[in-house]
Amino acid sequence: MKRRNFLQSMMGLALILLFPFAAKGTALVQKLNKSKTEWRALLPRERYEILFEEATERAGSSALNREKRAGTFICAACSLPLFSSAQKYDSGTGWPSFWQSLPNAVASRTDYKLIYPRTEYHCARCGGHQGHVFGDGPQPTGLRYCNNGLALEFIAEGTALPALRA
Repeated sequence: MKRRNFLQSMMGLALILLFPFAAKGTALVQKLNKSKTEWRALLPRERYEILFEEATERAGSSALNREKRAGTFICAACSLPLFSSAQKYDSGTGWPSFWQSLPNAVASRTDYKLIYPRTEYHCARCGGHQGHVFGDGPQPTGLRYCNNGLALEFIAEGTALPALRA
């Protein structure tokens, strides 16, 4: 491995290890507190299971993975804008992927569900599970936010963003 690639990989790993601590304090976003019962009544079953039971959709199943238009990706639960299409890229994983989130839009925590630690990220407003962040993304961040398509909705540029869910 070339020295430059090694250094980039190590920087990405360092970001992943530090990311959970850096992203937890998203005080700029007012929290939306609803019970799981309330969310279950508001959302289709598949979306509820991904957003609030941390399920994962099958790779390649989301139309958002192929979405190429300019616009904004919002949380499917509370409508908080999470990602710009300018930061979306084709990771080849089968899930919509982004190299950066919008400022203060996501928060994270360490997930041990597969035994080894991963960084899970969620909507900073409602806590809805979005996916996991990895250190194998493109520059300038080197990060890959691997998102469940059902956890997002796409709003095309020129279309008004919906009001935040109350």
